[in-house]
Amino acid sequence: MTDKRKNIEFIDETQERKELKRVGTLKGLLAGSLLTRERVVRQLPYILFLTLLAFIYIGNRYNAEKIVRENSKLQDEVRELRAKAISTSAELMHLSKQSEVIRLIRQKDLGLEESVTPPRKIVVDKED
Repeated sequence: MTDKRKNIEFIDETQERKELKRVGTLKGLLAGSLLTRERVVRQLPYILFLTLLAFIYIGNRYNAEKIVRENSKLQDEVRELRAKAISTSAELMHLSKQSEVIRLIRQKDLGLEESVTPPRKIVVDKED
């Protein structure tokens, strides 16, 4: 009886090897027998988990690239606004010079004249 068991186990083992060879071939893949194997079915949750991680990774990468593009646009906008602020400040300083103010008053013919006497300080006494 033990000889029969050994032979049966040996036969089952060779059948399993033949089955593995059959499943490992391209024909087995196309037939779908690879996905019906018990080992593959047991690993299905792990495969689904890895697929979920891959989707999360792809989404995260897309989001990171989007943030980098927005950051680059904002940095360009900051550079442009800084340059505009500096040029506006320089123009304001140029226009507020005394000689420039006098030139603009004469050019617009406002009828104002530059004072030739220096300003005087007015002192008011406080009476208690």
